[in-house]
Amino acid sequence: MTDQPHEPTPSEGTELVAEAAHGSDEPGQQPVPSARKDRRILRAVSRWVAVVAVFAGVGAGTAYGVLGAERTELPGLATESDGRWPYPEISRAPVPSGSRGPLDTKNWAEAHYADLRALVLPAPEGATEDRALRGEDGWLATKGFLAVFGEKEDRDEAGQLLTDHGLRHIAARGWTTEDGTRTGIYLLQFDTGAVADEVYGNFTEYDEPAFAARGTTDTDFDDAYPIAAGIEDISRYAYDEVKPYGAEHVRQAYLRAGDVIAVVVQSRKGAAAAVPFQQTVTLQSQLLG
Repeated sequence: MTDQPHEPTPSEGTELVAEAAHGSDEPGQQPVPSARKDRRILRAVSRWVAVVAVFAGVGAGTAYGVLGAERTELPGLATESDGRWPYPEISRAPVPSGSRGPLDTKNWAEAHYADLRALVLPAPEGATEDRALRGEDGWLATKGFLAVFGEKEDRDEAGQLLTDHGLRHIAARGWTTEDGTRTGIYLLQFDTGAVADEVYGNFTEYDEPAFAARGTTDTDFDDAYPIAAGIEDISRYAYDEVKPYGAEHVRQAYLRAGDVIAVVVQSRKGAAAAVPFQQTVTLQSQLLG
């Protein structure tokens, strides 16, 4: 597994929540950095300092306590205002008899043997599903996933990466909740976990994703995402759009679990709340574990 220096995620177990609540190497002169690159450099030092503070775990532990605890276990926290979405009861998809899980050390390919379409997180109760993301027979065409990225150059480069690494297929689901928050989840499956890990490294960077999501101008590593919300042996990068936002505030996360890369994108006019985003990413991680 690829280690993540920015978030050594401890185990919280992979048992599902029944009630899910409600990256020119050539020498020579380098070009002048763009404004976007300048911001990345200026943020680097302060971010590493922030990581030290995050490791203290105080804020992270509190945030995850809100995310993971039962509502009745949080004194003074009203059911209607804790921010979590009412997901239906969730269980793992069945696998062929005798098959090992993707994180089993004896599963050398780190393969998911369950139907990938059954591993996509279902929409929360009351949400309106985006049927276009279901694709044909539950498989989304590659161009449907590439539409996540705003620039044609990024779409072309990302598409070539997927082709070069033998992308098998994509399962996806999307929905819009009553408050206008839009969610898109994309599961990309490859032949082995080693291949998926290489692609994952090409899509993610510490300070921002390699390819900008549609509607964003500046996106940063999400320092506020609770470390304790990670799932053991599942790699994760979470990113948050930097103010001022565009037409919508965009949050996104990249996960790598075995031979699958998951991309979660959530957006909303005004501001996209952190809790349902973290909840969605955590539940999707559990389904892939």
